[in-house]
Amino acid sequence: MNRVIKLLLISDIFTITGFGFIDPIFAVFLKEDLAGSSLFAVGLASSIFFVVKSIIQVPFSKHVDTHDDADDLRWLITGLGLIIITPIIYIFATHINTIYIAQAIYGLGAGLAYPAWLGLWSTHLDKKHESYEWSLYSALVGLGTASSALIGGAIAQYVGFQVVFLIVAILATIGASILFFLFKNKKDLSLKMQSSYYKKRKIVKNRN
Repeated sequence: MNRVIKLLLISDIFTITGFGFIDPIFAVFLKEDLAGSSLFAVGLASSIFFVVKSIIQVPFSKHVDTHDDADDLRWLITGLGLIIITPIIYIFATHINTIYIAQAIYGLGAGLAYPAWLGLWSTHLDKKHESYEWSLYSALVGLGTASSALIGGAIAQYVGFQVVFLIVAILATIGASILFFLFKNKKDLSLKMQSSYYKKRKIVKNRN
């Protein structure tokens, strides 16, 4: 497994595992702790995230496809920066309207980070290890999310929601910080054009 894949994997484990702390408690937090909340508001908050993310990520993926890895990495870190802001806003939220704003910021961050991460990951997969690396990613992120969901529920019950959100922000910050190691060795990113993915794409393009 090459260095780019390792760092992207570790980064996502921290980030996604972190947000796994929120998943089992988010609806309860909105319904019980915020003024103006309702079951409809819970659904609307989730919808805002997915709508904003979906609107941003498709056109932005065109940008990712036409720019180099260093640019993709900068946008990935920018997106993660916006994502990190989200649980911090949760900490200080007292009204559901604040959550709507947080969800829009979360969707914008995810809309920028997701295409950039996919672009870097898919173009650096090791030849003949593509399925293994995708499966390892899925397994580790899945186990991390399962663990954090259980722990997050316990912390929220016995300590409070704000502590959970703080932990999420810290883990996501660690995840984003790990990506800066890719800037230190630009040789890792320059391997993109030599990857098996690009060789295959070049062959297909020539055939057409």
